[in-house]
Amino acid sequence: MDAAAVRALLLVAAAVALAAPGAEALSLDVHHRYSSTVRGWAEAAGHPGHRAPAAGTAEYYAALAGHDLRRRSLAASAAAPAPAPGGPLAFADGNDTFRFNAFGFLHYAVVALGTPNVTFLVALDTGSNLFWVPCDCVKCAPLSSPSYGNLKFDVYSPGKSSTSRKVPCSSSLCDLQTECGAASSSCPYSIAYLSDNTSSNGVLVEDVLYLTTESGQSKITQAPITFGCGQVQTGSFLGSAAPNGLLGLGMDSKSVPSLLASKGIAANSFSMCFGEDGHGRINFGDTGSSDQLETPLNIYKQNPYYNISITDVMVGNKTFGTKFSVVVDSGTSFTALSDPMYTEITTSFNAQAKEKKNRPDSSLPFEFCYTVSAKGAVSTPNISLTTKGGSIFPVNNPIIFITDTSSKPLGYCLAIMKSEGVNLIGENFMSGLKVVFDRERLVLGWKTFNCYNVDNSSKLPVNPNPSSVPTKPTMGPSSSNPEAARGPSPNITQIDVPQPSSSSSIQWHSSGTLIAAIALVCLASL
Repeated sequence: MDAAAVRALLLVAAAVALAAPGAEALSLDVHHRYSSTVRGWAEAAGHPGHRAPAAGTAEYYAALAGHDLRRRSLAASAAAPAPAPGGPLAFADGNDTFRFNAFGFLHYAVVALGTPNVTFLVALDTGSNLFWVPCDCVKCAPLSSPSYGNLKFDVYSPGKSSTSRKVPCSSSLCDLQTECGAASSSCPYSIAYLSDNTSSNGVLVEDVLYLTTESGQSKITQAPITFGCGQVQTGSFLGSAAPNGLLGLGMDSKSVPSLLASKGIAANSFSMCFGEDGHGRINFGDTGSSDQLETPLNIYKQNPYYNISITDVMVGNKTFGTKFSVVVDSGTSFTALSDPMYTEITTSFNAQAKEKKNRPDSSLPFEFCYTVSAKGAVSTPNISLTTKGGSIFPVNNPIIFITDTSSKPLGYCLAIMKSEGVNLIGENFMSGLKVVFDRERLVLGWKTFNCYNVDNSSKLPVNPNPSSVPTKPTMGPSSSNPEAARGPSPNITQIDVPQPSSSSSIQWHSSGTLIAAIALVCLASL
């Protein structure tokens, strides 16, 4: 792996789309504005030397994100209600999505809320449900910080938005009705996340999420969305992850895909594409294509995660039939497995690895690491998972490379975490795939895909009369009661990941991506 690949850019531009009965979901073509593709466009347009800040610097991140975080007036007089199903839509305040190492190695998008609009950089998480932003803050992450570079965040205030409406305790979306003084009171929410001491607390509100049509003449439209006015945040939300809000993509009725489907704006399905160089896209209303592989989702009434069954694992030339279930979670950076799955996969990988086992730094959270030659060339056994129904889930990116600060290769690690009582397919196992979360047919679909391309494959039909979104579980994910993580559903617990020591001179690289520090943030809610 050469130095240029090691420094592959993390931040990417995306176009978001919706589909509806009789219409295609728009692909989210992604080009970050300092990529080689964009450099080529700039040269062709007569802008030679298209200057880009050095990758990984504060100026680099701020230049990529600052354009979309600048407050832009979306005049209410020019806005229209959410359109009838049939046209693709994108977030109005920029199509960029970002993957920030400094913010928990999660994927982010810029969204606009309220009248006048306020923009937020929100984390995208399939492991939780509620969309919340900092609001009338009692305890929130700082709006600016040296760790943010030149990024400056904003907060939402219901009193400053003419389109804001309170969500009363009598609403079907209110989980904490027992804590209300009266049916007309504002509905409170309290969510405890799996990362240590991490939570968000506040009240539910309704306001407009700004979207824009992408076919024909661009026009700003409004979609009424219920979300959390996050007044008190704790733990990771105070700076290390999602400091400006989180957009839940889970299966509960309060998640953004559920709300869009219930209002007839998009089909009850969406896809995310995870490019191997860090770019990606998200398609609301995408029901997948006829050439994808798929497996049924395991639905638990308590904590309905995107859970699938694995029936076989292949590591190189060895296959073993340990059966287990696993949660597919975009809010987890690296795959985590408990025994016996962890031991079977790692020992089989170790037996077939040709390089000498060597852990170059004790702070590395991975057990199986190996030295490499000066050229950095490696030959590792392939890993794949056989899912219920027989479809093969390929693992394109199971390793990370380690170099010193001068980019000299030191080794690589099998990037699987050992955990207790939890099995998570993290973002690294989804690299190189387009993954479809079809909540209508209750299947997970996937196929190998270049996220820069438009998916012109034959689309699966959209049900013209979709069922309602998943019903609210008896003890929903918004409850802070830890009992919600017990019983027949997967027992998801906190995974502690040690940070590199301050004296360490190594750098970690995943599929050509620079990782200055790895912080595994589990944002599934309890």
